[in-house]
Amino acid sequence: MPAIEDGVGPDRFIEITDPGDLRIAEFTAIRERDLTGRQGKFIAEGTVVLSMLAKAHGGSGPVRAEKLLLLKNRVAGLSDLIGQFPDDLPIYVAEASVLDAIAGFHLHRGVLALGSRAAPPDLGHLIAELPESALVLVGCGISNHDNIGALFRNAAGFTADAVLLDETCCDPLYRKALRVSVGAVLAVPYARQGSAEEVLGTLAEAGFEIWALSPSGTVEIGAIAPGRRVALVMGTEGEGLPATILDRFRSARIAQAPGLDSLNVGTASGIALYAIARAMGRLG
Repeated sequence: MPAIEDGVGPDRFIEITDPGDLRIAEFTAIRERDLTGRQGKFIAEGTVVLSMLAKAHGGSGPVRAEKLLLLKNRVAGLSDLIGQFPDDLPIYVAEASVLDAIAGFHLHRGVLALGSRAAPPDLGHLIAELPESALVLVGCGISNHDNIGALFRNAAGFTADAVLLDETCCDPLYRKALRVSVGAVLAVPYARQGSAEEVLGTLAEAGFEIWALSPSGTVEIGAIAPGRRVALVMGTEGEGLPATILDRFRSARIAQAPGLDSLNVGTASGIALYAIARAMGRLG
């Protein structure tokens, strides 16, 4: 290994030459393993997500880094980022051909990390811990990992205090959801449990005004004068939110050109969060 600048020495790195090396077994066949779940562990991919993992690892929260696997020729350029992790964190490096054989596909980013996260808090506990003035984003039946990632990215960008997912939503720790969220899944508090009705019922009991987003909503999102506690509810693309939710809670729509299909979940959640966060005085 060549010398590494900024105090990160070559003796910190463990070179992998065999794709079957058991020390990096968690990184093998990433796509297939994603589909079966990792029981609280996750794969962070790319420098942006790795940076978020470094910040989360350094705090007192539930997220921890367990090991890194890096493309050998990227190590020198990552010295500052590597230096944010504890000295005893295992860091493995490999040539491109070995790294690709480990992952099972061409890994052009050349940056992987294995992390773990403690089980998300109980839904009721998380809601009880929210501040008196709070904005939350709720996902119901969202099974697309890109959309889950977009929800978290928008939540972080527009000051949402939490993301609440019903039990039918996909796992936000899935590698692609993490990547699309640019690591926001590691920073935004969330819970994933219960039916949509249970999630929204708990929020209502905690004094949240609930706005369900739908193209047929009765109020345009920009016309809402929100109170101190607001929950924005997003449904899956295509079917949207079930009638039981739209009938029970107030509904909002985003004005758009006629004759077009509805906006996708990522775009709609960003617009809605921006409008409500701004109306609540949360944005500069």
